[in-house]
Amino acid sequence: MTKATARHILVPTEAQATDLKTQIEGGTDFADAAKEHSQCPSGQRGGDLGEFGPGQMVKEFDEVVFSADVGKVHGPVQTQFGFHLIEITSRS
Repeated sequence: MTKATARHILVPTEAQATDLKTQIEGGTDFADAAKEHSQCPSGQRGGDLGEFGPGQMVKEFDEVVFSADVGKVHGPVQTQFGFHLIEITSRS
């Protein structure tokens, strides 16, 4: 079974997610941005979600984590919780 590890930043608006993505691509540390801006409890761990398999996260999140490139920041991805920036850290 496929497993992945990822970290994310959850914010209420697409504009905020887009702005944060630009900052991260410009050199801002992902974990620091998560600690400062994420509305998910995982933000205190730099957005780290640990290891999980398909179906453990919401559908929109899963689609990115199990198909997009590892090591890149993806998003904004909209779910019922808000807008996510997702960094896939590993997939096996």
